[in-house]
Amino acid sequence: MPIIHYVEANGAEYEAEVSVGQSVMQGAVDNMIDGILGECGGVCSCATCHCYVDEDWFDKVGPPEGSERLMLEMVPAPEPTSRLSCQIKVTADLDGLVVRLPASQY
Repeated sequence: MPIIHYVEANGAEYEAEVSVGQSVMQGAVDNMIDGILGECGGVCSCATCHCYVDEDWFDKVGPPEGSERLMLEMVPAPEPTSRLSCQIKVTADLDGLVVRLPASQY
């Protein structure tokens, strides 16, 4: 199983095994990692799973598209590598992915 690295705004780091096909958001929720709420359950309608993809991984993950891009316009502190973690599906190629979590999802 791929390992995803989650870095909270306070610097705390966690890693979790996330099944291929699951979202980065679901991996955080299943492993009780604070900072990703996922209030809408992963249907791209709340932006409470906002994260920053590490720059070294952004090309592999790719940019937001469609409704995700629109939802990111509403997050408090967007950055060029912002994504909604519910829209990042884990693949074997994402083993080692690093995502940073914002200080707040509101």
